[in-house]
Amino acid sequence: MNQTLDLFFNHRSVRVYEKTDIPEHIKEKIFQSMLRGPTAGNGILYSVIEVKDQEVKEILAKSCDNQPFIAKAPLVLLVSADYQRWYDYFMMFNVEQFCEKEEIPMEKPKEGDLVIALCDAIIAAQTAAIAAESFGIGSCFIGDILEKCEIHRKLFNLPQYVFPICLLCLGYPTEQQKNRELTSRFDEKFIFSKNKYERLNEEDLKEMFEDRQKQAFGDKEEIQGCKNYAELTYKQRFGADFMKERRRSVKKMIEIWNN
Repeated sequence: MNQTLDLFFNHRSVRVYEKTDIPEHIKEKIFQSMLRGPTAGNGILYSVIEVKDQEVKEILAKSCDNQPFIAKAPLVLLVSADYQRWYDYFMMFNVEQFCEKEEIPMEKPKEGDLVIALCDAIIAAQTAAIAAESFGIGSCFIGDILEKCEIHRKLFNLPQYVFPICLLCLGYPTEQQKNRELTSRFDEKFIFSKNKYERLNEEDLKEMFEDRQKQAFGDKEEIQGCKNYAELTYKQRFGADFMKERRRSVKKMIEIWNN
């Protein structure tokens, strides 16, 4: 075992923090680590906003599916896919006129550009989380920033080609959080394959979800009108109101990007 693997194998999302600020020199190391992470063509197609305003944190705690711990996190980062800088650079330095002269189509950022920028942003956020953990700082990703796009875009003054993908909450974990049992993961045989995709059959899927079925239901035959973990998960997550809002909001943000 080595220290890097220790970080990965002992990772847990942290939602309760000590009332201790993260020193500026450690923040700087986290930011520097993000910049050294992989990025498509060295484009650094992301931007990071440190949310210092407590009132804004309080708003996010409500708008991101009512999660009060967001407001208590010592460090909150909004990580976004960002093509705005490159597009502004092209516009300010006459690339449009250059394309006319060279008879090259001048394209606005589209879906492919968005996907690459989203990859850059998520890699940067994960790099920040691992860098933070190397200092004993816990992290929690908040995907609910994808909801209520009208509120969040206005709150952070986000232009057309900036797409918020996650909030990252960081802070020193309490002892209870440090010692909390690790959540289980699927067996790797269901996730990894060689050379081609392996689609799972019914028996494979039963085995894959067997532990989660037991954890959720125990000896009960029914929970909330659901008879198995598939029904329960769909009801609580994929079919829930917050997911309907997320789909609406993401669709709207893609429309803004493509406008």
